[in-house]
Amino acid sequence: MRDWTGKRVVILGAARQGMALARWLIKHGATVTLSDKRSEAELAASRETLSGLPIQWALGGHPTELLDGADMVCLSGGVPLNLPIVDVAIKRGIELSNDTQIFMEAVPCKTVGITGSAGKTTTTTLVGQMAKLAYGDDRPQTTNDKTSSTVHRPSSYVGGNIGDPLINYVDDMKPDDLAILEISSFQLEQMTISPNVAAILNITPNHLDRHGTMEAYTAAKARILEFQSEKDIAVLGRDDAGAWGLRGKVKGKLHSFGFSKMDEDAEGTYFHDGILYLYDHRVDIPLLRREQVQLRGDHNVMNVLAAFAIGHAAKLPIDAMLTAAEEFRGVPHRLEFVRELRGACWYNDSIATAPERAAAAIHSFDEPIVLLLGGRDKDLPWEDLANLIHQRVDHVVVFGEAAEKIQKAVAADRSAERPFTLDRVAHLHEAVIKAAEVAESGDVILLSPGGTSFDEFKDFEERGEKFRVWVQELS
Repeated sequence: MRDWTGKRVVILGAARQGMALARWLIKHGATVTLSDKRSEAELAASRETLSGLPIQWALGGHPTELLDGADMVCLSGGVPLNLPIVDVAIKRGIELSNDTQIFMEAVPCKTVGITGSAGKTTTTTLVGQMAKLAYGDDRPQTTNDKTSSTVHRPSSYVGGNIGDPLINYVDDMKPDDLAILEISSFQLEQMTISPNVAAILNITPNHLDRHGTMEAYTAAKARILEFQSEKDIAVLGRDDAGAWGLRGKVKGKLHSFGFSKMDEDAEGTYFHDGILYLYDHRVDIPLLRREQVQLRGDHNVMNVLAAFAIGHAAKLPIDAMLTAAEEFRGVPHRLEFVRELRGACWYNDSIATAPERAAAAIHSFDEPIVLLLGGRDKDLPWEDLANLIHQRVDHVVVFGEAAEKIQKAVAADRSAERPFTLDRVAHLHEAVIKAAEVAESGDVILLSPGGTSFDEFKDFEERGEKFRVWVQELS
């Protein structure tokens, strides 16, 4: 762990990652400037939570003058590398970092890192539930005797790109604890430390508005493996060409997961004849039947297979993994059931910010579908989703900035004769109202937008929460 005393750090982005890092760096003696493009009024609540701390604020932009005398620039998750201030920092030789990198420098215990284009939050959350059953939670335990002295028991911590940034807890972690992180491609771009167990679930087109090309996006994901040692374990999606194509970069032991059968000398998980299996040292261990998985869709079966493979690599006991998987009901905004109204069921899949994720959601249902698509486009291809819509969807309602692009993609696909209707509206609220008008008993109304939320909402969670509210208001 480095000495931060007197170091001058500029943090770009005052969201939860930037704020958590600012607190921790100040606690460890650094001088911190927190810069955000938003105004003082927009950040009033955030500034209040940090009141009393000696933070220098720079709001309304990122002036390059902030770099004068700076030792490091830290980028929060959504901050792009092509900002002028970042370019100047690189030219001046100023170190770039982020909260996950700094956490990895300081963490004293074993780490599990999970990345992928889709499914990483569901998988990370399930692995976290498995670990909590095995280790306990991250709250301090005390004895019942008169001294009430603290007794350390190994604990598990879950965070990173989801929940609380783990930098908030690193000072409390002990060597026999376990830290489980979801790590995005944005965070990996600056990282020079790999977790002990590094998982890549899949690599499919996503965030090309940020990375530019699939090659650059794949390279960012591959960094999770790059700094592992021969003692570490990599877990790769066996059935995904993007993830499996990186197996040549594995420096330690390789585990895998997928629907396909395992090679004889391999280790990991697979699915056969309705049963999820763990394959360990040439022994097939049955785990769960498909119907015991409470989540819809084959992609979620894959997420559960991934969680078992990761948990096994982290040496979690099978009993804890089985109990967690059987009890797991998913994560909000991921094929989340909202309500039934007049015989039609409404589902919130706001997390689907890429066309491929919307396609996975469609494949999760056999019922007639009313599909809500839209938001902000990420320069991703829509043609495959358009073809699937012609095969599987009865009604489409497009909304938001990407509505015209999606409408053109769907209209251009004439590969199927199956009829469907398409309506275009400006905003999600109008899309909910229009979907309610066209839905019939037995239908599924599915918000699986395929685009980001930033044209109308601060993030996919706010979009999903608003969708829930508006659906509950229908009568």
